[in-house]
Amino acid sequence: MQRLISSQNTIAVVLLIVLFLSINISSSLLLRNARLDLTENQLFTLSQGTKEILAKIDEPISLTLYYSQSLSGSIPAMGLYAQRVRDMLEEIVNGSDGRISLKIIDPEPFSEVEDVAVARGLVGRPLGSGDLFYFGLIGTNMVDEMQIIPVFPAEREQYLEYDLTRLIDNLNKPRKPVLGVISNLPLDTGVGGLLAAMRGQSQPFLIYSELTDRFIVEFLDPKMTKIPKRVDVLLLAHPRPLNDNQLYAIDQFTMRGGRVIAFIDPHSEVSLTAGPNGQPLQGHTEQSNLPRLMASWGVEMDLSQVLADRNFAQRVATGRDARRQLVDYVLWMGMPSSQFNETDVVMSNIDLLNIGSTGALTQTANATTTLTPLVFSSTNSMLLERDMVAAGPEPDKLLRNFQADGINHVIAARLRGPAYTAFPDGPPSADDASEDASGNERAHLVQTDDANIIIFADSDFFDDRFWVTEQAYLGQRFAVPMADNAKLLLNAVENMMGSDALISLRGRERALRGFDRVEALRKRAEEQYLAEEFALQQRIEEAQGELDRIEKSQALGAEAEAATTQYRTELQSARKALRAVEANLRRDIEALGLKLKWVNIGLMPAFIGIISLYVMVRRRHRRVRTQREGGMRMVGELPQ
Repeated sequence: MQRLISSQNTIAVVLLIVLFLSINISSSLLLRNARLDLTENQLFTLSQGTKEILAKIDEPISLTLYYSQSLSGSIPAMGLYAQRVRDMLEEIVNGSDGRISLKIIDPEPFSEVEDVAVARGLVGRPLGSGDLFYFGLIGTNMVDEMQIIPVFPAEREQYLEYDLTRLIDNLNKPRKPVLGVISNLPLDTGVGGLLAAMRGQSQPFLIYSELTDRFIVEFLDPKMTKIPKRVDVLLLAHPRPLNDNQLYAIDQFTMRGGRVIAFIDPHSEVSLTAGPNGQPLQGHTEQSNLPRLMASWGVEMDLSQVLADRNFAQRVATGRDARRQLVDYVLWMGMPSSQFNETDVVMSNIDLLNIGSTGALTQTANATTTLTPLVFSSTNSMLLERDMVAAGPEPDKLLRNFQADGINHVIAARLRGPAYTAFPDGPPSADDASEDASGNERAHLVQTDDANIIIFADSDFFDDRFWVTEQAYLGQRFAVPMADNAKLLLNAVENMMGSDALISLRGRERALRGFDRVEALRKRAEEQYLAEEFALQQRIEEAQGELDRIEKSQALGAEAEAATTQYRTELQSARKALRAVEANLRRDIEALGLKLKWVNIGLMPAFIGIISLYVMVRRRHRRVRTQREGGMRMVGELPQ
């Protein structure tokens, strides 16, 4: 009997082994391309935008990843990121239905492969051994057009899918779309202007570099009177005042169905940035507006008012008080996603915008278009006089005088629907009549049924200091965004050009998650501090003034001496109270931080430990009970 049971067990084990091997072999053949992504942020799952772009590939694309595998031991941290890049590339190849091929090459030192990699523009990282470590990508299409990523910096890991998909999309497009630009900002040269560019020292705005990588950017002649037919979308980035002929060209571009993105500003701080000579560039303009065109579009902006928002004020360094190194500056705002209209595709996956001294947009009474807010302030905001803002008020003064008006002011908006020309009487002069594709004079258009215009009441949006930190890696200049300004602009341009596929990719980085309770406590504590500080400063000034008056009057006698003693005591008391307020400013925040540390370090591990102990005791109890019941059954089955 025992032999029979033993042989049956052996057969069962053999069958299980055969079944296991069969399942593994079958799954390796039938489920070769199956994937299961269990990561929290779906790091290895392609976005819908990537899938759409891969589905539109017309001709084969070849990708070559150059990775110095033999030297990777010298940079251990790079191994995980390299695997991440390889996994993403393999996902892209699997999703391309055979239209994309991938080759991985290890360019050994002093080899011909290394020479080819360098000749194509890849950048090697010097190692202590004298060798160069390569980690870059080259893509080519059927007409030998080439796109490269010279090096994969770990700082851009969150933008990996976008960088790879953008490279593929660029190779698949026969022609880059044209973005026409009218601007009085030195987007292409930086604050050094043309002189710096002539010396080879220009540093273009990083947001401009993002645009040139994706589109053909064409600056239009300041004296232009026609928008070229090749322009797909027109970007007005803080333009200088335009004459009627130039306004008419933009007006007719819009009437013909052209898409416009406009950035205007009541107080442009970026235009006032000092250049190498310590002065703003010659010809700078502090304000920009398009009142005639905007009136026909159904929107307006008051140039005499600047928006301030207490809830989303950025923290800035004042240098005035060593005990308070950072204060809220209500004119500079970090707008979170709660202030975006996420139903509009251009705002999808935008987490944060950093802007400064913005205006406010309002719809006109006779508007024919529909105004949809894209970015708006909190109700804890107010409008300030531009002249006061231009004088450079201290952040504390702005906070003390802040009085919210309870309005969600519109900072950016999309205008859709029918719009009428700003020139109902025709072109300003006969020379401005438009021409069609055949060179014949085109009729003056008086309306469009489907205007599509985006207006943003800020130009500091473009300033590198607001949204990005610039880093250099192996001689390559690249951006590490701290806000999504460039992302939003690219979203808007691509949407206006009819392409939404890449929009979903730039939002795959981790969203910022702030400590809301800590931030609320900090703001309440600072408001209390400012009010008490202001009152105590007044007491100090009054006491000091009385002391100065007594000393100047050279008054003598017991009365003067008593007054002097009183005011000195008052002065000492007020200063002591002020120090106490400063010392207690962070008390509530530190107390909450201590509670959070106690919960994370002490309470949560103890809670998990108790749960684990409970589960262990339960399992042990069940096992003992099962053993007892089994023993009782065996006893009950013994022969009598």
